[in-house]
Amino acid sequence: MTKKHVLFIQGGGEGAHAADAPLAASLRQALGDGYEVHYPRMHGEDDPSLEPWKAQIAAELSPLRGAVTLVGHSLGGSMLLRYLAEQTPPVPIAALFLLAAPAWDGEQWVFDELVLPPDLGDQLAAVGRITIYHCRDDETVPFAHLALHAARLPRATTRPLARGGHQFDNDLSAVATDISGG
Repeated sequence: MTKKHVLFIQGGGEGAHAADAPLAASLRQALGDGYEVHYPRMHGEDDPSLEPWKAQIAAELSPLRGAVTLVGHSLGGSMLLRYLAEQTPPVPIAALFLLAAPAWDGEQWVFDELVLPPDLGDQLAAVGRITIYHCRDDETVPFAHLALHAARLPRATTRPLARGGHQFDNDLSAVATDISGG
């Protein structure tokens, strides 16, 4: 049986790979044997920079076969959005799942490398499905960022969650259900 590939991109900051490892493990367990969840340590997680992360995302996708599902947590979601807006992936993207991804509006959240283009929805037209998750009790990225992303990605499905914080209580079973279509 050929497994479906999921590429999970961690958040940024010191210790982010270790902090997000339970999320990747939860997703791997909830998806089961039909999926292979790839969880690379992103280069420079302590001081993330767009170009190296985009290059690493492309390198992680290159050896995979078939349509790939992308999952990005926090800064990882923002990096995936910029990557997809600027590059054609080496494989088809079946779906994109954003988890507590910041919307860099240039006013309250400033990181010039991650400001998204106004035509983002058009640039992501080749992506199969887009689903955005955010917990109302996230104390790291304000819940209002869900609406900011939804406005830029009008065909995206939004999944507001009552609680789970920034780390979704380390339980991505709801995301796994959406990925598998169950």
